[in-house]
Amino acid sequence: MKLKTIINYILMAFIAIQLVSCDNKETLDSPFGATPTERLNAQQKELNDLLESSELGWKAVYFTDTTQLGGFTHVFKFKDGVVDMASDYDDDTSIYSSEYSIELGSTVSLLFSTKNRIHLLSDSDNYPTEVLRGKGYKGDFQFLYYGQEDGQIIFRTNRSFEELRFVKATAADWTDLAKARAMIPNVIGATTRPLFRLLETNDGSKISQFDFNFTPASRYAVANSIESGSSFSYNMGIAYTPTGIIVSPAVKVGTQTLSEFIYDAASGNFNATGTGGATASIKYSNKPLLLTDDYKILLDGNQSTGFGYIAPFLTNAPTNSLLTKTLLAEVNANLPTGRTISRVQFNFNTIYGSYIEYRFAGGKATEYHNVQVIEDPVNKTIILKDLGWDSGSTPAVLAKIDAELMTPAGLYVKKENFKITYTNTIYTLTSASSNFRITTYAFQ
Repeated sequence: MKLKTIINYILMAFIAIQLVSCDNKETLDSPFGATPTERLNAQQKELNDLLESSELGWKAVYFTDTTQLGGFTHVFKFKDGVVDMASDYDDDTSIYSSEYSIELGSTVSLLFSTKNRIHLLSDSDNYPTEVLRGKGYKGDFQFLYYGQEDGQIIFRTNRSFEELRFVKATAADWTDLAKARAMIPNVIGATTRPLFRLLETNDGSKISQFDFNFTPASRYAVANSIESGSSFSYNMGIAYTPTGIIVSPAVKVGTQTLSEFIYDAASGNFNATGTGGATASIKYSNKPLLLTDDYKILLDGNQSTGFGYIAPFLTNAPTNSLLTKTLLAEVNANLPTGRTISRVQFNFNTIYGSYIEYRFAGGKATEYHNVQVIEDPVNKTIILKDLGWDSGSTPAVLAKIDAELMTPAGLYVKKENFKITYTNTIYTLTSASSNFRITTYAFQ
């Protein structure tokens, strides 16, 4: 045998010995005394055993995207590949059964493999706002297993890698879903309460206030500082509980973070309490926290301007108050079949003067209410003074909604910083004496 051939055989034998040695070393050096595949199999069994170990199941408050969405509470009971599940997504808090599996990949994951309540958050056709069209609630139904901590199971969502924790459920957790749903009107704000809301924080030495606006469909709130020159804001997702709300991200007050707010039925406030005098409260205000000069462009002597509430584009605008929606619905209910109010338009400083224009779909003639615009510089409102109707008198079907616009207390006018469907600037007109607020497009 040639020397070169002998050397090649020796090298091959040496390499084979090294490969076997490395394989043995991997097993011996592993803290689990197992190969990666064996470790994944062990984790698979560990997770399934954990899921089935809680007699009353598990609870998770799932915040899918805390930059624009709130939290949804789910309760689960796992057994032999079948999960019983309920959620507070809507008023249907019943328990439904479906299948789950423990999947092996680069890590172990929990997969809700057949449709159930949690899939409502991942349906791209099921979206709460126009911004989320085609994205739904950005939820997931597969969760990567990352171990245990303090009796909780730690997961990360498969798509966005956000942490989600399962905590052991109690018997009350299953029935509390319906009670949490009952908290929603308190978060939205009752029609018997003032229209304006604020978030007030107190770190024990300084009180700060933030204009608070909540969007029920997305369960999301934005609170902007009212301090001059400050652009600081709290943007938070909200999850409902039987006693109040949970917010995420938590509100930072001094060095503390407060996330659980308890509802006070007497005042309508939601209060969070820390230590050393640190508090945060969501409360009501009888007037806007910041009085703007946005109304001035409507005053006599300025250029011609127009602002219009247009159905259906603004019917579901979050800045329409419940009272406004109710009065618009009453108008439609009292019109002949097939006719609806299609527009409430405010025209200022035209060649015909200033007037409110009520347009209708279905054939009814437009109604015109002529007004004079009077400034209240102290309260920064406009007061619309009656100059008569083109038709001669107030149409009965418009009496209630028109009275809100003609309130002697005046209307606050605010230029909003968001858009709805179109690029037109949004203005809101809000009664200084009631919970009436209507949303309009600007036609300048």
